[in-house]
Amino acid sequence: MEQSNVYGEPLEICSIEPLTGFYRDGYTTTGPEDLGSHTVCAVVTAEFLEHQKEIGNDLSTPHPEFGFPGLNPGDRWGVCAGRWLQSYAAGVKAPVILKATNQAALQHVPLEALEECGADAPDDLSDLMT
Repeated sequence: MEQSNVYGEPLEICSIEPLTGFYRDGYTTTGPEDLGSHTVCAVVTAEFLEHQKEIGNDLSTPHPEFGFPGLNPGDRWGVCAGRWLQSYAAGVKAPVILKATNQAALQHVPLEALEECGADAPDDLSDLMT
């Protein structure tokens, strides 16, 4: 089943290294088994990782038994939409790759909040070259 990003376009890859996604497919694909809605493609920061740990979601410690390598600042990861929103509401705004964030995230997070933290490269890079 093909899934879409927050703009209704084909979902782009979030991360291969480390391999992310509820299904460890590199995407923020979701399904009925994904009770946490791992649908937001975030670029984790040290502040975000620390806040997540404080609220009981330790993303830094590896858990190889679950295929989880532990995250470092700068890694892209498909995070739980509700957890991302908790940090956002606390003022800890992790950047988001919108084209790799699943449309299902909008059931939990307003598009405006995601766009405020958007970190996608523009489609046309020519303006960056001047």
